[in-house]
Amino acid sequence: MDTQESSLGVTRVLREERPSSKIVTIAGYSVIKGRGEPYESSVFEAAGYKWRLVLHVGNAGYISLYLRIEEAESIPYGLEVNVDLKLFVHVPKLDKYLTITDGAVKRFNTEKKEWGFEQLIDLASFENTNEGYIVQDTCSFGAEIFIVKPAKVQEKVTFISNPPRNVFTWEIPHFSDMGDKFYYSDDFLVGDRYWRLGFNPKSGSALPIYLYAQGFRPDAVATNTWGEVNLRLKNQRSTNHRERYSAAWYPIRSDYGVGVNSIISLADLHDASKGYLVNDAIIFEAEMVKVTVTNIVSV
Repeated sequence: MDTQESSLGVTRVLREERPSSKIVTIAGYSVIKGRGEPYESSVFEAAGYKWRLVLHVGNAGYISLYLRIEEAESIPYGLEVNVDLKLFVHVPKLDKYLTITDGAVKRFNTEKKEWGFEQLIDLASFENTNEGYIVQDTCSFGAEIFIVKPAKVQEKVTFISNPPRNVFTWEIPHFSDMGDKFYYSDDFLVGDRYWRLGFNPKSGSALPIYLYAQGFRPDAVATNTWGEVNLRLKNQRSTNHRERYSAAWYPIRSDYGVGVNSIISLADLHDASKGYLVNDAIIFEAEMVKVTVTNIVSV
């Protein structure tokens, strides 16, 4: 017996878990085989509705199994009960269930009360003792019913280019007095999220600069956030700024930083003729060129 088969959209997979909605066991299969009448189960409740399983043995050489909704007249006119339906055949030999589904949503209404599979499993395989479906003239079938309720809202992620107030400037005085540790700017808000800059002035032979994602503005939808930024070390005597581009998905947690390990060498920084360190001060700038904003909106 194949553990998985796909034909015309129907998938058959073995699983260990019992069906969650209904199990019907026939102790005396030989009595009903070959007869034309269906077996209709007792009414059972699942997912807020009442149902029956309807079993046919021998329809054109197949076992057929259907799910029927009861009291369909209680469904308001023009409405439907949408079901993700799985039907099952127990395989006692393996202590597993053959799970049959086609992935299509079954739309139960006053006009269409029954859905299932006319060719659930062929009789030759089902009655073959080597396959293990029938043990001591007993076999079991089942159903699992999941009501599909279409979502009314969706999470919409929008990439915003050049968002409002997207340039942040950080002037750092007394640069020569800074120690071997990380320093951070004030937080600034762009899009849904607060950001800040950070660096260690004595981490090596070059000056790094990183952009950190912080918390979210009130009522924002907290998700991963795209941050695309031009990081600059401002030239205080000309427009010859040092600029590096950085882009990343920032996780929901705060204090995750992405940036560059070298925006300028310390030798160039301390070269007074170059104009980056003036009066013992440097100026960083972050231009947020693209961020994501997330909203919950109607579908």
